[in-house]
Amino acid sequence: MDPAKAAENAILEHLQSHDEIPDSQKFAASSGFDHGVVENVVKSLCGSRTIEANEIKEERWALTDEGKSYVDSGSPEVQFFRALPSEGEILMKDLEKKLDPTVYKVGPSAAVVNKWVTMRKEKREVRGSTKPETIVYVSRKINDVEDKVKDLLQKVEAGEAVDEKDVDALKRRKLVIPQTWRGYSIRKGPEYVLVREKAATDLTREHIQRGDWKQLKFKEYNLSAQVQPIQIGYVQPLLEVKEEIQNIFLQMGFEEMPTNNYVESSFWNFDALFQPQQHPARDSHDTFFLKVPSTTRQLPEDYLERVKQVHQSGGYGSKGYEYDWKRDEAEKNLLRTHTTAVSTRMLYKLAQQKSFVPKRYFSIDRVFRNEAVDRTHLAEFHQIEGLICDRGLTLGDLLGVLEDFFSRLGMTKLRFKPAYNPYTEPSMEIFSYHDGLKKWVEVGNSGMFRPEMLLPMGLPEDVNVIAWGLSLERPTMILYGIDNIRDLFGHKVDFDVIKNNPLCRLGLQ
Repeated sequence: MDPAKAAENAILEHLQSHDEIPDSQKFAASSGFDHGVVENVVKSLCGSRTIEANEIKEERWALTDEGKSYVDSGSPEVQFFRALPSEGEILMKDLEKKLDPTVYKVGPSAAVVNKWVTMRKEKREVRGSTKPETIVYVSRKINDVEDKVKDLLQKVEAGEAVDEKDVDALKRRKLVIPQTWRGYSIRKGPEYVLVREKAATDLTREHIQRGDWKQLKFKEYNLSAQVQPIQIGYVQPLLEVKEEIQNIFLQMGFEEMPTNNYVESSFWNFDALFQPQQHPARDSHDTFFLKVPSTTRQLPEDYLERVKQVHQSGGYGSKGYEYDWKRDEAEKNLLRTHTTAVSTRMLYKLAQQKSFVPKRYFSIDRVFRNEAVDRTHLAEFHQIEGLICDRGLTLGDLLGVLEDFFSRLGMTKLRFKPAYNPYTEPSMEIFSYHDGLKKWVEVGNSGMFRPEMLLPMGLPEDVNVIAWGLSLERPTMILYGIDNIRDLFGHKVDFDVIKNNPLCRLGLQ
């Protein structure tokens, strides 16, 4: 039998002896039907008034692929602990050989934080080297452990209640993601029948020839039904704010940078920004790397060599990061994680000119990060970037430009907090008060580009660059009073928000 027909029969038979089907999801699961089929049948039966249905909508948590693997094999910290001998020590190098890379990457640090293990370091002389080698031994501090992470994941998978703090911890580890659950509660309608007779919509030639038109039940036409209202265009909040911000930059004398390359090499996105190759942001959990083409070969060789040297051994007053810089890492292609990669290209191009000319640049375009989606984060969003390149700039200049820029946006409640960025020093996070959320929200980051980034490009030593970046979405949320970033764009946008919100006009307050 057709699955849709079988599902319809099951629903109508159940309602004959029961007042209600309280949950269509549970009904579908217990009856062996796909819920998508049941959902279509419910809509069809509602159309004929055979049943009445109320939609049920609920936010639930679902396991990521990584979370599912921990349900099967246990959390990395427990796997790491159980790989240790019950007595005595073992070399970390030996553990690395026997454990899965993911377990070895996460397990040791988590086990140390939980105070399950002890690590002991020992230095040994290496033949042919002036630097001693550090050997790490690890041993158990306790006899056995309880896998609380696995237990929590099993509860989430079973739909059981989990404490909010535990959910936040799982979310930070990217083991769970939010998922919207939809279903229906179903009751008999005014036209309920056990077996629904499908109404004919057209009188055909064959009906007349056979003469069966006299027995047919025809679908009624609702001649008083209103037609769909004519749709007119509305200004999307993001586009409106983007245009206003572009105008602000132009009023302040800035020149727009070209941002048409979504794909960048790791060299321009990370290495040229003096961001070390072992930085967590370069991990696949935070960055989308390309499979095809996976690498690039089009890099400026002389500049690449200077960047390599400043990473490995420093220069320009810096000792660098003192690690073995690898070209293979720099050649990897990725979806750009920030438009600062564009700024790097523009500054390098500026440095190649015969005589230095001060510049003010800005850009507004999309960037991509492997983020867990929630009310304030998306995996794809817009970044606003501004920079000024000139002689003798100071932190005071940066603060003055930021106050001017954000006041033009209508955001006068600002706070600045010292922060760390690999390519700026000093660095500051920018916060603005969100009247809707009733709290301070981080809206951007700022700082002065480091000499280790600028001088290898060939810029003069007395030239400084002040820069700041922020997302387009967060200022839009503040200005429009929106508290969920997913309401701004995508398939979940509520068009009534766009229709009913007044136009947002930015300008000097």
